[in-house]
Amino acid sequence: MAIDPRNPDASYLRFWREYHMCTLTTPRLDGTPHVVAVGVTYDPERGLARVITNKHSHKVVNILAAGPDGAPVAVCQVDKGRWATLEGRARVRTEPELIAEAVERYAERYGRNPAPNPDRVLIEIALTRAMGRA
Repeated sequence: MAIDPRNPDASYLRFWREYHMCTLTTPRLDGTPHVVAVGVTYDPERGLARVITNKHSHKVVNILAAGPDGAPVAVCQVDKGRWATLEGRARVRTEPELIAEAVERYAERYGRNPAPNPDRVLIEIALTRAMGRA
């Protein structure tokens, strides 16, 4: 079911605020999908999803290889019969204030502060599509 990523219904938004691990799918250089488990936060007001990670990770390498326009990606979460997917263009952000905001949002959703990481970066996804059944 298609959903406006900037104006989701209450049940969809509530699902994205529950504690669920997610997957992030990025395109490898050869075009095949690279899928990894991540924590994701969803900000419909800004039309963004955020993933904090290490700058040396394969997902970051894949996104950077796509060039300045970013990479097409998807994040997804599943809980029994409920599921939700957010799609968009991902870019790697290194600005300390954006990373700090992403860490705060992660702590709020997942109930814990991630360990300090001097190599932390932010994968910021400008959302273009949402779908699911929450």
